[in-house]
Amino acid sequence: MRWSEITVYVTIVVALALWWVWVAASRLDRLHRKVGTSRAVLDAQLVRRATVAAELATSGVLDPVSSVLVGEAAWAALSTGTSELPADLLALVGPDDVPVGGAALLAVDRGSIESELSATLREAMDEPEEVAALRADPAGDELVGLLASSWYRVQLARRFHNEAVAQTARARRGPLVRLLRLAGHAPEPSSFEMDDAWPENLGRPGARSGSAETTPPR
Repeated sequence: MRWSEITVYVTIVVALALWWVWVAASRLDRLHRKVGTSRAVLDAQLVRRATVAAELATSGVLDPVSSVLVGEAAWAALSTGTSELPADLLALVGPDDVPVGGAALLAVDRGSIESELSATLREAMDEPEEVAALRADPAGDELVGLLASSWYRVQLARRFHNEAVAQTARARRGPLVRLLRLAGHAPEPSSFEMDDAWPENLGRPGARSGSAETTPPR
């Protein structure tokens, strides 16, 4: 084999290797951007759910105890996602309930805070009669429908985000990806864990209480 042929073969191999590195790096970059986008969508949906919960707490359709409990849980969730809180919500929970450190402190474990909101809302709607009474009020019916819609979107957004994280983690674990450090300085993505179990009596988005189909697909 002549040197010219060897040079051609070596050039082809090197070109293919560089092409593979470029493809792998581009895919990894796309996956990281997908994780960032899906997390932003999830954050927006969490804020939307907490906002609806705050409106429900301050609407007067819940009993006083449930209103305060839901309001406090919604306040905590909103504090992790936005710096501005509704004035009527602050009036409901009271300034003394604001923890020292504000949003920065609450953001440390957002999953637990969102889980607490889920549990509080489920507790407030633990009786079918209570949900039926809310549905009987036009304002309550609208808020319950908005809560169902926002909760369902949270479930979908969290599932898509965690799937994106899993895809990115698998790509980062590739031996050549690790050897060539194709991930660069991009931080290891992490899934978002929280209790988002569907309230038994809430009903599907757009449905009425008593529907035969009450739990959205997970």
